[in-house]
Amino acid sequence: MSSYYPMPVDYSTPRGLVRLNITDTSEDEAARLFTDDQLDGLLAAAGDNVNRATARALHIIATSEVLISKKIRTQDLQTDGPAVARSLMDQAAVYEAKADAEDGATDFAGYIPPTPDAGLEAEEWRW
Repeated sequence: MSSYYPMPVDYSTPRGLVRLNITDTSEDEAARLFTDDQLDGLLAAAGDNVNRATARALHIIATSEVLISKKIRTQDLQTDGPAVARSLMDQAAVYEAKADAEDGATDFAGYIPPTPDAGLEAEEWRW
């Protein structure tokens, strides 16, 4: 669509919510960080989970920040792309935790130590 006719973001849709979460809310489509197709792809990859898609979008933005901005210090200008990227990754971690809570997932792998009467695979008991 032409930038002559700005398209407002529809915040009642998963795509609109991801845009809101990552502050990609410009009505001018050319000024947005992600195209609608790109966000739809992230949502599809995230199983339509808005928080997981938001986290992935923030990871992408952080990676871009590191690659483009870097850490620059001159007389009049100072930028710290890696610090911005760390902040974005921290935000992504919050959204990932929300998505995991929604999915009922945990970081616990479920390790159960062997009991004395359970046999060990590929190893003999050493008494």
